[in-house]
Amino acid sequence: MEISSFGQMLQYYGINIAYAVIALVISVIALVLIDKFIYRKIDFIEEIRDGNIAAAIFYSTLLLFVGVVVAIALS
Repeated sequence: MEISSFGQMLQYYGINIAYAVIALVISVIALVLIDKFIYRKIDFIEEIRDGNIAAAIFYSTLLLFVGVVVAIALS
């Protein structure tokens, strides 16, 4: 039985979305592990609330990393 081009497209998008979800989960787990074990003495959210620009830049870089991983997965 042949798969139509529409079926192939759906299969391709399904594989890409699955990859994106897996990459996102791994990225979030990595961010949590980095926050808990490497930077355990620093509360980044509190630092950002206090106006610490360096903490905000660091966290925004991590969020950009997650966005890039997801964007690459969907392309």
